[in-house]
Amino acid sequence: MDALLTDLLDVLRRTGLDAVLILAGAAGLGGLGYAVVHRSLRALMGDLEWAAPLRGALLRRTRAPLRILAPVLCVYLALPTVRASLPGVARTVLGNALQALVVVGGAWMLVAVLYAVEEAVSVRYETDTPDNLQGRKIVTQTRILRRIAATVITIVAAGLVLMQYEPFRELGTGILASAGIAGIVVGVAAQRTLGDLIAGIQIALTQPIRVDDAVIVEGEFGWVEEITLTYVVVQVWDRRRIVLPITHFLEQPFQNWTRTSTDLIGTVFLYLDYTVPIDDLRAELRRIVEASEHWDHDVVGLQMTDASERTVTLRATASAKDAPTLWTLRCEIREKLVAYIREHYPDALPTLRTRLETSEDGERLDNDGDAQGPM
Repeated sequence: MDALLTDLLDVLRRTGLDAVLILAGAAGLGGLGYAVVHRSLRALMGDLEWAAPLRGALLRRTRAPLRILAPVLCVYLALPTVRASLPGVARTVLGNALQALVVVGGAWMLVAVLYAVEEAVSVRYETDTPDNLQGRKIVTQTRILRRIAATVITIVAAGLVLMQYEPFRELGTGILASAGIAGIVVGVAAQRTLGDLIAGIQIALTQPIRVDDAVIVEGEFGWVEEITLTYVVVQVWDRRRIVLPITHFLEQPFQNWTRTSTDLIGTVFLYLDYTVPIDDLRAELRRIVEASEHWDHDVVGLQMTDASERTVTLRATASAKDAPTLWTLRCEIREKLVAYIREHYPDALPTLRTRLETSEDGERLDNDGDAQGPM
């Protein structure tokens, strides 16, 4: 029996089938390791309530890269044990291919983990709630840093893969040898890209804007919908999108209505006659806002801010929890105050007054003293 087994092993060595069997076994072991890792991850994080979003995102995002990386990594580790029984060309091709697959799989795995972390953070810190300042801050940082890290990982992985092959290595050496000219060309070509990348990092760290911030840019009111490494997408109130370079928010002034908090104070201007009873109107304003579901029970007031030769200007102020709610509250105040004035004090609406006088010869004169004809 021992002699038969020895003869069988000799045949396998001569034909190279022993290497195939060992590599196949290593691949099978890698597949088993993938299953064990996934089950262990599910079990370890199953009882942690705070880790539920991260666990689900990790299991879903890493399934495909880990399913490929685990067998390839085991085959790559097992390759030295069968290297002697493989032909020279086969050793070179298989070795380079496995190295490239390990690098690609590892990069894919890291990027998948980054996406899983971003997804878990987005679930943990919701941005669709009224008081979402902390959530918008963390989501913005996570999203920008994930894009930067994924870009760096992809570039490094591509470089490592290309360095496995002699033709590409020689091409890279030839380009680097002419660093004098190539450096200038690359520097000029990448100047704007590097500027945008630095601006994106600065936005992530200093955060003059965050995802879901209410802003006014280019004369338009909207919300920051997306922040990338090179541009920012602002959703306007009528569902249009404004796409701006990310450097715009570092070089140009803009309004951020939710920089430190979401609550805002709005104004409503009324232009009325001098006879308007301001105290009654002030009391009516308070009654309107106290009955409104849009008021946040903070600011309400009415002041006379100007007086012209024909009308006075009244400014009504009220506060709300966020910009959309404030817009609705301002419209409600404007509508109800105008209706109240029209119903109770119609004479307080803007009025053009003309005084007629009679001259000595019986002609009517207007306010300027011009003759208007006989009485």
